[in-house]
Amino acid sequence: MRIYLVGGAVRDSLLGVASADRDHVVVGATPEQMRAQGYRPVGKDFPVFLHPSTQEEYALARTERKTGPGYHGFAFHADPSVTLEQDLERRDLTINAMAMDEGGALVDPFGGRRDLEARVLRHVSPAFVEDPLRVLRVARFAARYARLGFRIADETIELMRRIVDAGEVDHLVAERVWTETRKALAEPTPSAFVRALRACGALRVVFPEVDALYGVPQRAEFHPEVDTGTHVELVLDMAARLAPGDDLVGWCALVHDLGKALTPPDELPRHVMHEHRGVAPVRAVCARMKVPAEHAALAELVCRFHLDAHRALELRPATVLELLEKLDAFRKPDRLAKFLLACEADKRGRRGLADEAYPQADYLRAAHAAARAIDAAPFVARGLAGPQVGEAMRAMRTNAIAEVKRIA
Repeated sequence: MRIYLVGGAVRDSLLGVASADRDHVVVGATPEQMRAQGYRPVGKDFPVFLHPSTQEEYALARTERKTGPGYHGFAFHADPSVTLEQDLERRDLTINAMAMDEGGALVDPFGGRRDLEARVLRHVSPAFVEDPLRVLRVARFAARYARLGFRIADETIELMRRIVDAGEVDHLVAERVWTETRKALAEPTPSAFVRALRACGALRVVFPEVDALYGVPQRAEFHPEVDTGTHVELVLDMAARLAPGDDLVGWCALVHDLGKALTPPDELPRHVMHEHRGVAPVRAVCARMKVPAEHAALAELVCRFHLDAHRALELRPATVLELLEKLDAFRKPDRLAKFLLACEADKRGRRGLADEAYPQADYLRAAHAAARAIDAAPFVARGLAGPQVGEAMRAMRTNAIAEVKRIA
């Protein structure tokens, strides 16, 4: 029995970055031998075990064979005769197909180290096309490593395109697409995820609402980048800069402008009412992807009210209070923080405007704090009850916001 560290831990150690992955492959062992040494089986489709003390994963070396469409259409074979190289060959990218033995020696049969040094994401073998989830995984790795100068090999993009053209991506279940998307949105350069999907044609399959934004013009005086798809890419990366690792803010950034794809052609490049038109497609994509409830709720709110946030300093105090109420900010103050991050990402996610100030956020935070400081107790003490308390609180909160605006 021989044990090897594999995958992300090896890749990241060679890159000199921290890694949360600690996966192992065991060659020359049977499930019975693993259990006899105290390993606990957890794998459903193939033998995977947890180490008795570290709880790290140890998988028996295996091969796989395509048996049907989609992500689940595989048969796996694991026994002591399967070699380490055979196990590594089934992996997606060369940089993920390396191993280290227990003495720290690198095993690299497919040139992963060479591709790391060349900053290339390259498939391991032609079997890459058998798993449609790899289209999303490669795009996610592009989002992770774009800041280090990585690019996807042309031949790998071509295989990704073949997967899409064969209709394989259509078989991916929503949960798998969402899992990869959510991870990509938490990476440093999520725009690379979108660009990679678009380059191989997958964006129009998994996110047609986003794909439709490319080629839609905007007014250059407000959007120097002009193209709406390019704007979304800039907003995604600004969201990652303002809220590192926050996929909720990232999701709002991705879908905030879907209404611009629905602007009548004779109105372009203006997008009057796009924030209203965008609500339906935001709801549709959130339902289709089965995103978490707060992701769906906040994405709709950002779509509907991001222009109000941009105009906050021009709004009447009563209108500001209405905005805070629609955000449910008094019960959910964290929601306001995320909302403002997404709105700031939208405002600064424009070519040449990345370092612009966004005083609207400070104003809305101060307005919220002032209004939130007012509670019902004094009004109840004065003998008010029911709707009278609510009306009195709203009046006092409006006055408090007016005072914030006066000194802003």
